[in-house]
Amino acid sequence: MLQTTGIAGVVRETTAEFLGGLQEAVPNVLGGLVFLALAYVLIRVALWVLRGSLDALYPDEQDLVVDLGVTAAGVFLWFGAALAFFKIVGMGDVAASLGTATGFVALGVSYALSNMIADTVAGVYLLRDPDFNPGDRVVADPVTGVVESIGLRKSRFRDESGDVVVVANRDVEKKWRQVSAGADGDGGAESASTSAA
Repeated sequence: MLQTTGIAGVVRETTAEFLGGLQEAVPNVLGGLVFLALAYVLIRVALWVLRGSLDALYPDEQDLVVDLGVTAAGVFLWFGAALAFFKIVGMGDVAASLGTATGFVALGVSYALSNMIADTVAGVYLLRDPDFNPGDRVVADPVTGVVESIGLRKSRFRDESGDVVVVANRDVEKKWRQVSAGADGDGGAESASTSAA
């Protein structure tokens, strides 16, 4: 009987604490939900404006750059909104810990993906370069040929034998030059200057 009373008392006390905590948390949760609704609308508008601005800045062939910019901005905005939501609902310590941990993870990921990031940055520069376009005959470090396509990470060239050669953009951007159509690539006349570093 004594044990039953002790267990019943613990259950009553735990239930009372839970209901009291729930009653205190409801305004914070409602405030957090209102914040998320507003954040959703504002982030959608911000990304729409950003996409419109980037679309006006970049031609249609460079939609990859626009998509990359909008996606990166969206990730940062939603991550900031998630941290603010945790703070609003009373989980500020979780938000601080999550922010710090994400910083360390991002540092590790950026180090691990440094070559991919270098390729992407070089790809953006190549896509923006008016002297480097599909159909141009170029000499890049490992290949001489016609530019077939330019991606964010890799560029494709068709060499003299007709083979398609895929080269990382960071290697192409280091040093390339455009040559005239009749030139042999080794000593041919340059029709554009070497890529700016």
